Amino acid sequence: MSSFSIRTARTADVPAIAALIEPLVRRRILLGKERVVFYEAVQEFRVAVTEAGDLIGAGALHVMWEDLGEVRTLAVADDWLGRGVGHALLETLETDARALGLSRLFCLTFEVPFFERHGFVDMGEETVDPAVYAELVRSHDDGVAEFLDLARVKQNTLGNTRMLKRF
Repeated sequence: MSSFSIRTARTADVPAIAALIEPLVRRRILLGKERVVFYEAVQEFRVAVTEAGDLIGAGALHVMWEDLGEVRTLAVADDWLGRGVGHALLETLETDARALGLSRLFCLTFEVPFFERHGFVDMGEETVDPAVYAELVRSHDDGVAEFLDLARVKQNTLGNTRMLKRF
């Protein structure tokens, strides 16, 4: 059994990240993104790689507000599911979040049991302070719109659960 490590993503990883998530996009588990979006956000990504250098997982941390970030595009290769890759990626993203001064993490997911095991809870109708809401609603970022539960992203998020973790 091969081991893996987590590292910061590089631009050379973008094609492998795109290939990793493509089956999940086809199964409507993750939203599709243009390759340029991955390049624009490459510094937000951490990747899991085998000793042989194969990319087997990826996940991103996107800052949304002074204390709030989003876990995005967390994906693991099918043959590596259940082997701790997702846990290691999420743990790394949480460490990054703390280092940035964040105290809350948001995710939009179908993988509710996985995130519950890691301390996330269903947000329900929870939102943010009205003054913060007024600032966030100005963002063109779909992740922010998902967090705020705005109607413009509803067609893309039906069936997903909005989850939050505080630390």
